[in-house]
Amino acid sequence: MEIILAIIFGAIVGLSLGLTGGGGSIFAVPLLVYGIGLSPVQAVPVSLVTVAITALLGVRRTIKDQLLVWQPAIVFAAGGIIGAPLGVLVSREIEEDWIILGFALLAMIVGGFMWKTASKAPDQATVVRARIYNIKGEDPVCRLSPSGELRFSTPCAVVLSLVGLCTGILSGLFGVGGGFLIVPALAGITRMGIHRAVATSLVVITVIGFSGAASALWHGGILWWILLPFIAGGAVGMTGGQFLAVRLTGATLQKVFACIIVLVGAGMLVHMAWVMPEYT
Repeated sequence: MEIILAIIFGAIVGLSLGLTGGGGSIFAVPLLVYGIGLSPVQAVPVSLVTVAITALLGVRRTIKDQLLVWQPAIVFAAGGIIGAPLGVLVSREIEEDWIILGFALLAMIVGGFMWKTASKAPDQATVVRARIYNIKGEDPVCRLSPSGELRFSTPCAVVLSLVGLCTGILSGLFGVGGGFLIVPALAGITRMGIHRAVATSLVVITVIGFSGAASALWHGGILWWILLPFIAGGAVGMTGGQFLAVRLTGATLQKVFACIIVLVGAGMLVHMAWVMPEYT
């Protein structure tokens, strides 16, 4: 029964990732914890590996379309490589109830962020990792020299690495991809367009995900009999999401997902208040 549920839940996560590009991975941990009965410590590495593999599937396409910007991706990922294992270590040192509480609050923040983005920049809601196009005229740089060549400054690298560190900690602690932080950070700090930011984030998410998963594997292992069917379901769901994204992706869809994510977070808080009166 657990294997069947893992396939179904993986398909849900894959579908949401395919449709939205960011934020969909936040469904993974709640489904694994409340649907299958894993502890947060067990669910996080399963989520990290699934998100990393999903992102990796899109890296080849972004390279082919020449959308990926390597310099900021490498610096951002370097911070994430350090942060993700730290997040995993922290998750093993604190009570699981606090992880659930933090995850619920994070979900509500992510949902609010998605809603705000869809409302203020509806054009960006059409840019998902399942469907990335090469848009001419965007400058994938931190700064441009007078000749128009890339000039990757030290301040830019420092800020990117620090944001990467924070993103890695969140990923290792909660098992999320961190795209809701990576994409706006890349777009804002490096001045690259949203299409290139989304494409470049795939490399960062892949590196951070595998870094956190490797740390979890080193310290406690991964439930492979859950992970493998979860990934299989995710691949199927991602394919369906890619197909539907062309027809459905937009600001309205992003707002729907934002509401669902907020409800997930609120539901987790209600559950905590119901079963653990000390949090009320």
